[in-house]
Amino acid sequence: MADDIDDSGAITHRSGHMSGRMTTRIEVVGRVSGRRRWTVEQKLGILRDAFGPDGAVRTACERHEVGSGQLYTWRRRAMSGELTGIRTPALPIFAEVEISQPSPLTPPLAEAIGQIGIELPSGVRVTVDAAVDADALARVIGVLTR
Repeated sequence: MADDIDDSGAITHRSGHMSGRMTTRIEVVGRVSGRRRWTVEQKLGILRDAFGPDGAVRTACERHEVGSGQLYTWRRRAMSGELTGIRTPALPIFAEVEISQPSPLTPPLAEAIGQIGIELPSGVRVTVDAAVDADALARVIGVLTR
């Protein structure tokens, strides 16, 4: 059994099986540099290439040799400000509430009386009743808004 490496880096494996007539050619393709480090400007450029007006994630992944999961992680971090290091704190958003009399067509459910629903910007909805501990609720909402 013998292995030969040609000028292109391809490995040809010759087997002693069947009088040496069987050969298998294996081409090894890969980056020599290993793990890459991208600057913030490079990441933002790749994101523009992938998500811009004429962008396509698949094309950008192939062009820049980046996995799609990496692109979506960079996009999430860019949208939160974490990628550039400029994080804007999430401010609570309050909506105007108007309390009206229940409609006679839809009587209130007994279990819904005294409950309040809180919908966070992330889409998470928390429902609590009047007996909720305010400090505990503040800690839960703090964790959910991270």
